[in-house]
Amino acid sequence: MSEQFLHGVQVVEILDGSRPIQTVRSSVIGIIGTAPDADVAQFPLNTPIALTGPRAAADIGATGTLKDGLDAIYDQAGTLVVLIRVDEGADEAATLVNIVGDAATFTGVHGFMAAQSQVKLSPRLIVAPGFTHQRPGGQANPVVAELKGMAQKLRAVVFADAPSTTDADAITAAGEAGSDRIYVVDPFCMAFSTEAAENIAQPSSARFAGVQARVDNDLGFWYSLSNKVINGITGIARPIGFNMSDPSTQSNVLNEGKVGTIIFKDGFRTWGNRGTGAEPLTAFLCVRRTMDIIEDSIEDAFLWAVDKPFSAQLLLDIEDTINAYLRRLTALGATLGGEVWIDKDLNTAATLKAGKLFIDADIEPPAPAEHITIRIHRNDGYYTELVNSIAA
Repeated sequence: MSEQFLHGVQVVEILDGSRPIQTVRSSVIGIIGTAPDADVAQFPLNTPIALTGPRAAADIGATGTLKDGLDAIYDQAGTLVVLIRVDEGADEAATLVNIVGDAATFTGVHGFMAAQSQVKLSPRLIVAPGFTHQRPGGQANPVVAELKGMAQKLRAVVFADAPSTTDADAITAAGEAGSDRIYVVDPFCMAFSTEAAENIAQPSSARFAGVQARVDNDLGFWYSLSNKVINGITGIARPIGFNMSDPSTQSNVLNEGKVGTIIFKDGFRTWGNRGTGAEPLTAFLCVRRTMDIIEDSIEDAFLWAVDKPFSAQLLLDIEDTINAYLRRLTALGATLGGEVWIDKDLNTAATLKAGKLFIDADIEPPAPAEHITIRIHRNDGYYTELVNSIAA
């Protein structure tokens, strides 16, 4: 409030109080691949392009990996997509180099880091269909390895394909991925190709990302993508045994090895809840994502508070803003509860004088009901009831 002299009436607008927190977009898919016949003006190389639907990709061309990848996504959901096109190399190794790209020049997968500033979208579900299943020289996939750190920076998850050969190879690929932000899928799926006029094997990762986007849009970001129908596929590249109650069945062995798979039960379905990381607290992909979305939403909501002078009102406004958001999430079922507090031991005179404020909050994302046990008991008392009913 100004201290200058005034003889009259002045109206001052005081914008104190809590602010609503808007949840960030959770279903934006980032896809990278090749499209040699694409319109180069519309799809320049190594440049994030925002697609609002399938018609926006009409000029992507029929060759390369992006057309099939986009078809796979849009079969599952109409969602926002950030697309990056790279040059197709002389061979697979050269193309993998282009996919990996360079952090210094934001080429390849590093282009996703520039997406927020260039197209105002940050991908949450990242795929590189056709480039995550290889193991060059018997080593871990370089694209998956490059995406691991990027996913952490973006608070995103990666859907990667296993080699689609054997269960052992798939479990090996999951072990090499080793991140709660990487979800490994095996095997490939079968889909009808209009160009080939027959069913062909295609990477499953884009379809799993599309299913997750559909789940986010229809149910909520805290729901698991497992046990959801996959649209647009005619089969799977190799048979996967499934028995709901048998721990030794093939699908369960893959899930235990942190590999998501496809089962056939009232349609082809996604099956598997877990990323490939070692941390038990974020083993479930939906728990990892729930933490990410809530954390990002809270961070984005407090630009208004940065650099304001400390006051009791400021602290109360911050506390009330987060508490109101957590109450809303609890009512929706996105978290089982949540509360904010200000720790006196952390917020000392010294820390506040240094311009630092610590706010603590707790939340508990709901885990999926992965293992349900129904206990059946014998009760011979029903025989007595039977006899008594006849006697009566």
